[in-house]
Amino acid sequence: MGKKLKFSDLDQYLFGQGTHYDIYKKLGAHPTTVGKKEGVYFAVWAPNAQEVHVIGEFNQWDITANPMEKTGNIGVYETFVPGALEGQLYKFFIKGAHGEELYKADPFANAAELRPGNASRIVDITQFNWGDGIWLKKRENFDETKEPMVIYEVHPGSWKKHPITPENEDGFYNYKEFAHALVDYVKVMGYTHVELMGIAEHPFDGSWGYQVTGYYAPTSRYGSPLDFKYLVNYLHKNKIGVILDWVPAHFPKDAHGLAMFDGTACYEHADPRQGEHPEWGTKIFNYGLNEVKNFLIANALYWIEEYHVDGLRVDAVASMLYLDYGKQDGQWVANKYGDNKNLEAIEFFRHLNSCVLGRNKGVLMVAEESTAWPKVTGDVEDDGLGFSLKWNMGWMNDFLEYMKLDPYFRKYNHHKMNFSMVYAYSEKYILVLSHDEVVHLKCSMVNKMPGELEDKFKNLKAGYAFMFAHPGKKLLFMGQEFGQLQEWSEARELDWFLLGEERHQDLQDYVRQLIRLYSHYPAFSCTDHDPEGFEWINGDDGERSIFSFLRKSPTRRNNFLVVCSFTPVHRKDYQVGVPKKKNYKLIFTQDGFLEEPVVYKAKKLECDNQNFAIDYDLPPYGVAVFLY
Repeated sequence: MGKKLKFSDLDQYLFGQGTHYDIYKKLGAHPTTVGKKEGVYFAVWAPNAQEVHVIGEFNQWDITANPMEKTGNIGVYETFVPGALEGQLYKFFIKGAHGEELYKADPFANAAELRPGNASRIVDITQFNWGDGIWLKKRENFDETKEPMVIYEVHPGSWKKHPITPENEDGFYNYKEFAHALVDYVKVMGYTHVELMGIAEHPFDGSWGYQVTGYYAPTSRYGSPLDFKYLVNYLHKNKIGVILDWVPAHFPKDAHGLAMFDGTACYEHADPRQGEHPEWGTKIFNYGLNEVKNFLIANALYWIEEYHVDGLRVDAVASMLYLDYGKQDGQWVANKYGDNKNLEAIEFFRHLNSCVLGRNKGVLMVAEESTAWPKVTGDVEDDGLGFSLKWNMGWMNDFLEYMKLDPYFRKYNHHKMNFSMVYAYSEKYILVLSHDEVVHLKCSMVNKMPGELEDKFKNLKAGYAFMFAHPGKKLLFMGQEFGQLQEWSEARELDWFLLGEERHQDLQDYVRQLIRLYSHYPAFSCTDHDPEGFEWINGDDGERSIFSFLRKSPTRRNNFLVVCSFTPVHRKDYQVGVPKKKNYKLIFTQDGFLEEPVVYKAKKLECDNQNFAIDYDLPPYGVAVFLY
């Protein structure tokens, strides 16, 4: 016999305080048994509704069949529907504050109908046998400041596709098929993590999942919630971490979604100057309202604690921090101090990160934050926002601007490549080359490069070597590891056929070897956030567009001298300063690992402000990694 679910006085109190961290176990639709009757308990927050009814396949969508009862004074409605079954579709019929008749999907639904349908689906997500206990135990000791991280950013619907059939009109892999194909690929390449785009339910494919209507529902495009658990479980069993894109910045205005949920602004600010993004045509969450903060913080915890994901990449953080983000004068309201900082969003981030990271050791909260806001990864106790890591958008923009230039003009833009070290230790950074950089006429990575096709590949290899040797964790969007030529589109799969051509296969193999070099030697990851771990040998050789620097191991064993040349000039007697009179073993070049490392003995010679030097043959777009 089941225990009757009830939205209790304690639930009311915690939800009202914004601290009911497993509120999703009460709100939403939950199969249960009351007495001897099997059915589903439904609960929804609609504080200004006149009436709420649950409608669905269990009552032929009859708006009078199952009225919901208001419980307490916080605006939660609940009911138990005997005979309602798992798999059935449902919605809430709401008579709004001003008499509006609204048909709303469940904000806390664990599953949704495949678009273009937009109803919620009853599902029991508790019936899954996890097998990732070893991974989760090990994760508790994960230290993102020291461990190597190479993240493969993936959009599941367009990574690979099946041929279109009447049964599969989109060609999507389901979560289980995707799990096996992805693991096979990621293990060969050596990525440590995958970052998945567009997992939370969204109505429009072209939003890539950044306009969410089902925050608690893995998208039905690729299968069921249990199928998604299978994906995470399988990745973990293969020692691959899972990061999800998470979008607390805004939500779309779709009629079935969160906007004007009970005829009033429940989830968003009522004042459009605070509650709307004019640029994006979306609504902004009201971070000052406890129930809204609770909805979002519990959602972050839901993905981490119910689906075992290892981290969330929080989208569009800057748009939340600045009240005037993307707005003209008159389109925003200043805070109580008269400036543009969103004090409620700042408090929200501190609460979110303290809660998520405090309850889940070794999990990551990553900020996609595009401004110079201070202490994004600083401690909450020290006025920071409390994120684990931050996307380094400044590095990305400078790097891409430099790499696009004809090599002749790079000497006038040398600062674009060395400026990042001025602020490299102000935050804990991830260097990113993300999906945003290979869409909207920005070209794929290889086609950003100057010159003929052969030069493009040489440029890109030198650029990737610089990226992997530079302090910061790494993220690369799918397809850029093998030289995808077209821009990315969510509507088609990657151009895997290109791997039939030698230069694409060579680039893929080179990236695989770079990942191995980076992951194998602690000098490249252990000191990312320690200034002792990096030293310029010559960061100012603009005339020749060459960068040389050291990456130092915390143990002082297996240190590296890295040289990257960004012109097509062959320098047969290139000389580079070195710190000690030792042997320098060339182990890696623009062609990858050397089968037989070549040893260069340092000689007493002043060069690059060092007392010793080595000289060797530096090819066009040459890369040289010396172990010492």
